[in-house]
Amino acid sequence: AACIRAAHEAYLFPTKMVQRLTFRRRLSYNTTSNKRVITKTPGGRITYQYVKKLGTVPKCGDCGSNILGIPAVRPKQFMRMSKRMKSVTRAYGGSQCAGCVRQRIVRAFLIEEQKIVKRLTKANLKK
Repeated sequence: AACIRAAHEAYLFPTKMVQRLTFRRRLSYNTTSNKRVITKTPGGRITYQYVKKLGTVPKCGDCGSNILGIPAVRPKQFMRMSKRMKSVTRAYGGSQCAGCVRQRIVRAFLIEEQKIVKRLTKANLKK
């Protein structure tokens, strides 16, 4: 009975022929480098469009957070970019985030202040 019902439904609601898709490249495995999206061309054909891998944002060397102002691109594209696009114009520009740089500056300042205070107390004790 179920087989007859399925045949009857197929007769009443005929399905459209689906266009088969073939890979445009030789690689046939579903790997990260072979990601694709089905798109419709202006000519009406359905084809695969290969999607490039996403780049990662450079991370801070100290805290590991993303460095703002530097785009997330693949290494080859990053290599082609100009110097001003690859870094931020400040000390430790492309390698550390602003918060960590600020922390370093404050720490260095406080250490210098401590040295001065130590020197003054030593001088006061000699008197």
